[in-house]
Amino acid sequence: MTFADNLAALPTIDHLAAIEVLDADGTVIDTVENKPGKSGSVKVYNHLAEVYGALTPEAATAGLTIFAEHTEDARSNPGKHPNIDRLDQVIATGSGLGLRGVPAA
Repeated sequence: MTFADNLAALPTIDHLAAIEVLDADGTVIDTVENKPGKSGSVKVYNHLAEVYGALTPEAATAGLTIFAEHTEDARSNPGKHPNIDRLDQVIATGSGLGLRGVPAA
């Protein structure tokens, strides 16, 4: 399945303005806005938060599957897809991250 196919199967994110990524202390370390070019990542991260409760290594593995063809592109081009790079980092370190939705106005 392609990334587009996988996204179509995930819940909508119209209710979100962004997803915040939190470190172990609960500090926001990144914000992924629900805007063109980033909304797919918000949709994936929201799904992972709903299913796994956080960005755990297990969740990150599932996320890489959802990102499909973009996962290999990210691995071939470090820095091009930072939201995919983050999933690989979670798996490599075994350290999870929190995810928190920011409601749309």
